[in-house]
Amino acid sequence: MFDYKYQNFYEVIEANAKNDPKKTAIFIDDKKVSYLKLKQNIDTFARFLEFSGIKSEDRVAMIIGNSEEFVVSLFAITKIGAIAVPLNTFLKKEEFEYILNDCGAKMLVSSAAFASETKDLLKSTTIEKIVWTDKYDHLDEQNYSFTEIDISQETYERLQKRPSLGDLACIVYTSGTTGKPKGAMLSYRNIFSNAIGGAESFQITEKDRFIVFLPMFHSFTLSIMVLLPMFTCSSIVIVRSVFPFANVLKQTLLKQVTIFLGVPTLYTALLKAKIPWYFMWFNKVRIFISGSAPLSEQALIDFSAKFKNATLLEGYGLSECSPAVCVNRLHHQKPLSVGLPLPGYEVKIVSDEMMEVKTGIVGEIMIKGDCVMQGYLNRPDATDETIINGWLLSGDLGKKDEDGFIYIVDRKKDLIISKGINIYPREIEEVLFKYEGVDSVAVIGLRDETKDEDVLAFIQPKEGVALQEMEIRKYLKAHLANFKLPKHIYFVEELPKNATGKVLKRVLKEKVQEGLISKK
Repeated sequence: MFDYKYQNFYEVIEANAKNDPKKTAIFIDDKKVSYLKLKQNIDTFARFLEFSGIKSEDRVAMIIGNSEEFVVSLFAITKIGAIAVPLNTFLKKEEFEYILNDCGAKMLVSSAAFASETKDLLKSTTIEKIVWTDKYDHLDEQNYSFTEIDISQETYERLQKRPSLGDLACIVYTSGTTGKPKGAMLSYRNIFSNAIGGAESFQITEKDRFIVFLPMFHSFTLSIMVLLPMFTCSSIVIVRSVFPFANVLKQTLLKQVTIFLGVPTLYTALLKAKIPWYFMWFNKVRIFISGSAPLSEQALIDFSAKFKNATLLEGYGLSECSPAVCVNRLHHQKPLSVGLPLPGYEVKIVSDEMMEVKTGIVGEIMIKGDCVMQGYLNRPDATDETIINGWLLSGDLGKKDEDGFIYIVDRKKDLIISKGINIYPREIEEVLFKYEGVDSVAVIGLRDETKDEDVLAFIQPKEGVALQEMEIRKYLKAHLANFKLPKHIYFVEELPKNATGKVLKRVLKEKVQEGLISKK
């Protein structure tokens, strides 16, 4: 059981602003934001939210790129007891509509860069107002500018009550078995348990600096690279985009970054890249963290040889667990393992009958601890299927060794992970089914040479219909985020199915690997 120092996110900022007001909380571009200035900005926006009618437990959605405004919005929303809903900025209008209506969001905070997908959401969702974090030319009584909030609202504060540890802080949307995203409800306790466990496992101090270039809406980035450093009064270096990657390396060097979070494809690329000698000589990185998919043993060996002054730690998590569950430790790592459970968490491997299996035997991973979500929003049945007597069924297959280290073997679900982002095949299949002339369809993930997964779509046209790949790609691009688009589309005369008519995806995967299915 943890000793929780804070009841909510705002108390963290409040304490840091009091104890170390001049300490830099955020580095972004050539700008520094102190903890005192960050608190003042949060206070101003929180008052605006209240003045605009946002109350405790109202949902406020965020479609914001990596920025200071993302941090301010998150802390301001939760300060007044409202619930933050950070959304994947790569989604398209239809996908946003579903999520916003599902959570009943009352307000949206959006970057103008996404205006083409977000500006019309006022008409088709529960959203009543949009606050634009940067320049937007069509301001009116429903569209506000983040940077032009009336300073008179500085005096307006009508807080009903401060949120407490067990209250809902965020709703993070993750793919579900129906193919539609499900909202994982995370409390302050859930996320703080990750911060406490992460701080202990990585031995974080206020001197550490975290570089944030992966999207801040992602649950891992949000918890481990934004909220954890705030919790420890450390600093974050915000990089607006991973491209060009040379800028990520430049900021890592110039801002003396010590904690670096990436995904396997990025670390594979780092191994192949010719990195300037001065970066290798002068960088201050002490920990590289990798998640979302396993690195090969050779990649781990090569990385340790190349970056001699740093440790690469692999971990494992899922949004429903706030999200970090396991990580290798600074003093003890095992290749191909995702490490030990974070302090205070329990992990067991169970059979289909929910009985714990012996060491070394593969089964489903179950997790218990303060990280386990409150449940899925509006999905009591799905919640009951996922959380059993306080234990969360992960849907992932794994095994445990004699030292308690966890190894991920495969995923029980059909989930595809590409570049650290979850993609659910059913969602793509549903869009393809709507295309005229499609009789049957199957979508799978197939690992490439970098251990990342490519999305592959198999289409069985209706009899006598000739489908065109370019037209299908144009259709998909209009309805799906770019990261969900299939890398390869195969047209087949008939999809392999079992006696009940279910498509045998395993057979499709084997045929592609054996070269028995090729593009026509």
